[in-house]
Amino acid sequence: MKIDLPKGVRMGNVNDDFTGVTAIVFDEGCVCGCDVRGGAPGTRETALLASDKANEHVDAVLLCGGSAYGLASASGAMRALREENKGVAVLDKKVPIVPAAVIYDLNDKEYHYPTDEMGYRAIKEASNVAKSGSMGVGKGATVGKILGYANCFPSGLGIGVSYADDVRVIAVMAVNAFGDVRKDGKIVAGAKSPSGGFVDTTAALKGNVPNSYGANTTIGCVIVEAKLNKVQANKLASVSHNGLARTIYPVHTDLDGDTIFCASVGDKQVDLIRLQVACVEAVEAAVFDAVKR
Repeated sequence: MKIDLPKGVRMGNVNDDFTGVTAIVFDEGCVCGCDVRGGAPGTRETALLASDKANEHVDAVLLCGGSAYGLASASGAMRALREENKGVAVLDKKVPIVPAAVIYDLNDKEYHYPTDEMGYRAIKEASNVAKSGSMGVGKGATVGKILGYANCFPSGLGIGVSYADDVRVIAVMAVNAFGDVRKDGKIVAGAKSPSGGFVDTTAALKGNVPNSYGANTTIGCVIVEAKLNKVQANKLASVSHNGLARTIYPVHTDLDGDTIFCASVGDKQVDLIRLQVACVEAVEAAVFDAVKR
């Protein structure tokens, strides 16, 4: 999938054969919220997004592979943004604000994780066109881990779009879930049975199927072309997780670090409940796009 992003928003994907980084850049800064639901998150700068914290400015959101190692790529992203003179002014310095979250995709026998240089390039190569597929943070993503990595299903980076009145909501999601993805009740991506078809992860957890939990996490950013304050952005980030609950079974487990950011990039005033519905729909669509083959 390929879409044009709102004015002043850019997205960059950098990856090698194993893992990668996706940067979402806000040229004029933005108000941003975040909600962490999974039991095993890897994040950076999420505490300052809380509604009671003073900061109102975010320069970019970074979605990274490599588990906690991948957070090093945020330093490169900061360096690139500082070269563009972006960030919060503190005395005579600029401090770019780059919240980040990671997935676990250390699936090779060697350690492969995003570096400072990958984060730098993701900012520098970002454009106004967003693309989905096996790229950026989605390069090493898989779903359905109950029978181990050898039996999981390839996933990637997905994009979903919905509308609240004439306001567009764009979800960018890296789907690396422990559970299966279901559409209309049917498993469309998940753990593959050695005998063919899919293993129902939820049913297997209730039975005696030996399992290998693997490592997981679904992360993403919902971009809303409307004017939000931090309380509203955090509320929409929270409600957006319903899009994961509609599509991933099970979701938000102790072995997933599911995290969603919500960025406000517009100036229109829209009813918050309409935006909540659109955010859920956009995330749902992005999950399906991520596992589309």
